[in-house]
Amino acid sequence: MMKGKKEHVSIRPLDETDLEVVWHLKFKASDQSYRKWNAPYFHEHEIPLAAFKKRYVQDDAIPPKLYGIVIGGELKGTVSYYWENERTRWLECGILIYDSRFWNGGVGTKALNLWINELFSHIDIPRIGLTTWSGNERMMRCAEKCGFTLEGRLRMVRYYQGEYYDSMRYGMLREEWQSLLQHSTE
Repeated sequence: MMKGKKEHVSIRPLDETDLEVVWHLKFKASDQSYRKWNAPYFHEHEIPLAAFKKRYVQDDAIPPKLYGIVIGGELKGTVSYYWENERTRWLECGILIYDSRFWNGGVGTKALNLWINELFSHIDIPRIGLTTWSGNERMMRCAEKCGFTLEGRLRMVRYYQGEYYDSMRYGMLREEWQSLLQHSTE
């Protein structure tokens, strides 16, 4: 987080204009340091704005699969989910804060907690998963601070810049989330 400032953090669904902002943050903004941490071994390539918008504008899921992270009134990142296997109700979530000035200040933890609440409140699932890699220590800490449990570690399956890393699989059960909610209101 920007030093000395405590910014208000919220999440919200995105409209078409927001999607243009997210696309710009993702592919055109001068600060692209998020790429070193967001599964860099997959080598994501830029897609045209129209294709990016089409992917999310036609999303009729409830809640939508992509929300914006708003920090101090400005869109600075996204939270998302996808079905690892919808038939078996296996859902995974993720978070991206594009602006590195907002890293290491609790913004990610706040946004991820809000997203977990949104998902468990609107989708009938027993568990939310989150997968990262051992090179992203901030994401591992964020998951643990939010109450996720490390459920699996697939050793040396991510190769990046000449080194092997582990795939880290986290999960949170609905009853664990409910317990965390209950304890936070006591």
